[in-house]
Amino acid sequence: MEEAQRRALRRGRARLVAALRVAPLWEPLEQRGLFTRPMVEELQSAGSRGDQARQLVIDLETRGKRAFPLFLSILRDTGQGDLADMLMEECGHLPTPPQLGDLRPVELDLRGEKHRKSVSFPEHLSVPVQAESERPQVPPTPAQGSAVDQRNCNLVYELKSDPCGCCLILNNINFSQDSDLSTRAGSDVDCKKLEKRFKALSFDVLTLQDLPAQEMVLELQKLARQDHSALDCCVVVILSHGCQTPAGNVDQPDAVASLPTPSDILVSYSTFPGFVSWREASSGSWYVETLDSVLEQYAHSEDLLNMLLRVANAVSAKGRYKQIPGCFNFLRKKFFFRCK
Repeated sequence: MEEAQRRALRRGRARLVAALRVAPLWEPLEQRGLFTRPMVEELQSAGSRGDQARQLVIDLETRGKRAFPLFLSILRDTGQGDLADMLMEECGHLPTPPQLGDLRPVELDLRGEKHRKSVSFPEHLSVPVQAESERPQVPPTPAQGSAVDQRNCNLVYELKSDPCGCCLILNNINFSQDSDLSTRAGSDVDCKKLEKRFKALSFDVLTLQDLPAQEMVLELQKLARQDHSALDCCVVVILSHGCQTPAGNVDQPDAVASLPTPSDILVSYSTFPGFVSWREASSGSWYVETLDSVLEQYAHSEDLLNMLLRVANAVSAKGRYKQIPGCFNFLRKKFFFRCK
C-alpha cells in the first residue's frame, strides 16, 4: 500500500470507527481476496462494532498495494460511498483501479527461528510492589451479538454435558529439603480461587496437594485412562515451581515443554519460557488472580483465547516487574465456557 493511502486510512480512522457499518463488508472482503475466512473471523471477534471497524482499518494497511482501491470499491457497493469519498479526499489522488491478482497475504519469514527441545519456567516470590492487590484493568464487555455466533457448531465447540468435564488441580506448596525449593506461599490462595471458579463453570473439581513427582505422573495417567466419552472437555491445573533453584551457575529444569498426543488442546503458561512468574503470599500469583477476574467478568460472553489475551495484557501492566503470560493453541474452534 502506498504511503499516501496509509495516511488516508489513519486520518480517516476516527470517522470510520464512528460510522463504518462492518456487517455488510465481511462477505465481499473475503470473496474479493482482501482477507481470508480466519482473518474475517478474527476481525469479527474484536469486540464492539467500533472495535471491529478500528481493527479492520489497521489491518488494511498490511493487505498489499491493491487493498486501498478494493476497499473503496467495497464501500461503494455496500452503500457507504460517502466514506469512500472521504478517504479519496484524504489520499489526495485517484487510486489505481483494483486488480485482484496483485493481492497476496503477508508472509512471515520464520526460517531463522530456533526450536528448543526443553525450557525451564522460573518462579520467584515477588517483592511487594503495591499497597494492595489491584483488579486487572480490562476493556469493557463487547456489545451483544458482536462475537462469533456461539450456536454455529462449525465455529464453536458445543458443550452439552453436565458436568461439562473434569478439572484436576495439582497444588504444590511444600517441597523436600534436599530439593532446595522454597515454600510456595500464596499457592493455596490460587488453589481456592480456581476451585471455586471451575465449579461455577460446571466442572467436577479434584484437588491434590504436595504430591511427589512420580505420584503426579500417576494421577495424570489415571485421569487419562478414565472414560471421558460423556464429557465435553478436561482441565488440568499445575501450581508449582517452574524450575529447580540454581545449583552453582547452572539451572536444572524440572519442567519440560512438551505436547501430549496431538489433539484439540490449549496449554497456557503464566510467563514466557525462561522468565519470572510473580507471586505474593497474601493474594497469590499475578497470573491466577488476573485469570480468575477475567473469567468472572467475561466467561459468559467471550471465547477462551480472547480472554487469555485480556489476561496477558492485564498482567503485563502490573507493578514494575515485567511478566507476560502466553499459550500454545491447537484448538480448531472457538471455546466458550458454559456458565451456570
